[in-house]
Amino acid sequence: MDTSMGTDMGGDSSSAPLNDTGVDFSNKTQASDFLSDILDDSTFQVTGNAFARYFWYGAVVVIGVAAVFNIIQKATLRLRIRAAAKNKPSPARPTNIFSKSIATATAIFREATYLQLTPTRRASWIRIPPFGLLILLLIYLGFVLALEFIDNDVPGAQHYTALGVRAGWLAVAQVPLLILLAGKNNLIGFITGVSYARLNMLHRWVARMLLLLATLHFGYQSYGWNQYGLMQLEWSTDTCPPTGIATYAILLWINLSTLAPFRNFSYEFFVVQHIITFFGFIIAIMIHLPSTALYSRVYIYIPIVLYFLDRLVRTSRFAYNNISPGHATLTALDGGVTKVRVPVKHVKNWSPGAYVLLSIPRLGFGQSHPATIASIPSSHDNQLVFILKGHKGFTRKLLKDAGSSTTSLLPSTKHEEGAALQQNHTALVDGPYGGSQADFAAFDTVLLISGSTGVTFTLPLLLDIAHRVKSQKLPIRRIEFVWVVKNSTWISWISEELCSAFKDLRDAGIDVVIKVFVTCDDAFTEQSDIVQEKECGCECDKSLGPCCCVGPDDAAKEEAAREDEIEEKSMPVTYGTTSSSSTEQPKSRRNIDSIFSCASFNSGRPSIYTIISSLLEEAEGETGVAVCGPLGLSTTVRNEVTKLSDERAVHKGTGAQGVYMYAECYCW
Repeated sequence: MDTSMGTDMGGDSSSAPLNDTGVDFSNKTQASDFLSDILDDSTFQVTGNAFARYFWYGAVVVIGVAAVFNIIQKATLRLRIRAAAKNKPSPARPTNIFSKSIATATAIFREATYLQLTPTRRASWIRIPPFGLLILLLIYLGFVLALEFIDNDVPGAQHYTALGVRAGWLAVAQVPLLILLAGKNNLIGFITGVSYARLNMLHRWVARMLLLLATLHFGYQSYGWNQYGLMQLEWSTDTCPPTGIATYAILLWINLSTLAPFRNFSYEFFVVQHIITFFGFIIAIMIHLPSTALYSRVYIYIPIVLYFLDRLVRTSRFAYNNISPGHATLTALDGGVTKVRVPVKHVKNWSPGAYVLLSIPRLGFGQSHPATIASIPSSHDNQLVFILKGHKGFTRKLLKDAGSSTTSLLPSTKHEEGAALQQNHTALVDGPYGGSQADFAAFDTVLLISGSTGVTFTLPLLLDIAHRVKSQKLPIRRIEFVWVVKNSTWISWISEELCSAFKDLRDAGIDVVIKVFVTCDDAFTEQSDIVQEKECGCECDKSLGPCCCVGPDDAAKEEAAREDEIEEKSMPVTYGTTSSSSTEQPKSRRNIDSIFSCASFNSGRPSIYTIISSLLEEAEGETGVAVCGPLGLSTTVRNEVTKLSDERAVHKGTGAQGVYMYAECYCW
């Protein structure tokens, strides 16, 4: 980016505005001299550097405010657990004027930020951020544009030079923030408590802001040259334009390749090309920045140091974790899923909901893939357990190598437990990372909602609470676990874990409910096809098989039909041979009821509104809601939480208690 191109005249801002009076542009010498005058930005460098610092002052303030709120939230949750240990009544309820004021401000903030526009099937690749992120992005955009244009109306021929130079300085100032938001060992995440997934979204938007500023930089400079017919002369006599175009082209590709369709095409390809193009961008911008503005390179040296520091920490941790590599046991399960168990000696602690970068060299040398840990340190003999859906690339190789399961539902004997084919391979682990959500054990009521393999996030939250209640008194009184699956046989993925957690929670006196909603099983859908066609907005061709709508992917249609379908679709289905009133049930249903009696089974998709509403009515303190699954599911939960919070006037004098919501999405 051209922050300094020529310093012959000194750029004194007190002198008369530069104009082309008396300049003969047909005379190459006069044209070159006038171009040098236009490019003289010695003064603009000083102001550009100052405004780049102003940007960072603002960024530090925002990070500081987020850090303060993070500290307050963590302190509040810890005080609740202490209050519960002392047997104080309703420990998850604010009791004094200070805590009530914080609760009211928090409720207003949540209502303004949780809402998210629902994606449609036709444009499922479009990722519309939640309102909270949209508000932050608008503030970010407004702040940067204000820094670009404030006190930058230079008259005369240097008007566009001033605008272009300021945009260039602001652009390079984004690079350190870009890298800070990208690191796995994230300083901003540690301070603010914001998850890597959310910071990664901000990382992509900072890259887009960088692209916008680079566009303004090049556009303003080019327009200023072209006004006087000097474009060709500039390109033929200066190296900055061609090096700038090369830098811009790389930056443009980086932004295009991070769009969802490119990102989801191939994880392996995306990671490799992203790293290569990043280094290409850094090299290109270092070449582009002129020698007369060496101090602008500080904004490039800093991210280089940050990047290699992150890599050093990751490499050191990776080496320590894998001094004695674990051997992954692969088991193929129903639904095209592979259950992976990895005993790792040096990974002893992680937070519920954390993930690792898993590498199995035999299935892809040099490749590592994000995988949520479905276990907790106190379960599964301290093994890392993953449940990975086979799609393409690494997960497809996993499933193919694991073989196929011979168990259709739940193993009830040791012989059946060993019936599934298993494979063992050396596994390398980088992490754990994440798990930055609030401590759900500190809420009065907890609702855990997941779709398909999203259960790998909600299950460890349940297991963590079940483990802790055995040794300490917690504020939690009620917990509801909701899982949306296509087929009833999928419960075999986590059947033992759910039954064990159910027993521990019940023994501790906690009211626990586990609900499984089955959307694509013959036994569950054949009696309700008419209802689904009429009410749920299903577009499946039933002539090709049963309904295969997983979760509320089409949340817009569910919103329109919600009130009519609530009672119909959330009730367990009764099966019969001749009428719906018959009490005879299919064999598969009887097997589920007998083997997995700790859960209730329901046909169709859940009514999120009804589930949350019923829990809030009985809550005596703050409710915590966690969701992980398809984007349609998480947006539906977000919007219903926002709607109910507004309807109930949470912490606004009605006595209704607050609702905390955390959404973990299928994204990277």
